[in-house]
Amino acid sequence: MAKKVAVLAVNPVNGFGLFQYLESFFENGIPYKVFAVSDTREIKTNSGITLFADDVIANLKGHEDEFDALVFACGDAVPVFKDNAGKAYNVDLMEVIKAFGEKGKLMIGHCAAAMMFNFTGITAGKRLAVHPLAKPAIQTGQATDGKSEIDGNFYTAQDENTLWTMMPQLIEALKK
Repeated sequence: MAKKVAVLAVNPVNGFGLFQYLESFFENGIPYKVFAVSDTREIKTNSGITLFADDVIANLKGHEDEFDALVFACGDAVPVFKDNAGKAYNVDLMEVIKAFGEKGKLMIGHCAAAMMFNFTGITAGKRLAVHPLAKPAIQTGQATDGKSEIDGNFYTAQDENTLWTMMPQLIEALKK
């Protein structure tokens, strides 16, 4: 039976990256639920398209055991994260990422996902693909110049344009 995936979508989210995950999951029968990293289910893509997530990040806290994998779908909210780190939904975001990572669940993401994973302290010794601008922020893992990296339970891609380089292996892992 396929693994169940919690997908975190920041606001605004990179629609191209988000939809690559969702379409691949749908086409391969992988169950998923999208959680808005926001205080409302209504979010936007970087290009301004309005989306409604299944739920909000606050309602994922404490329910990590209901999922086998976590996707961090990056977007324009990440460059201003430091200005909003204290908001409840961002505090929840970091707690959820840490909880999934500490439980050894599949950790999946692109662009600055590896940086967000790193901020929670769960990336020690892992090879991570990350957007070149976020590379200096990786302190406990090993940031690479690879289009994508698969290291144990971590599946990271440099950006939304390189997701395809890890997607076949990711889908295979999620189908097990």
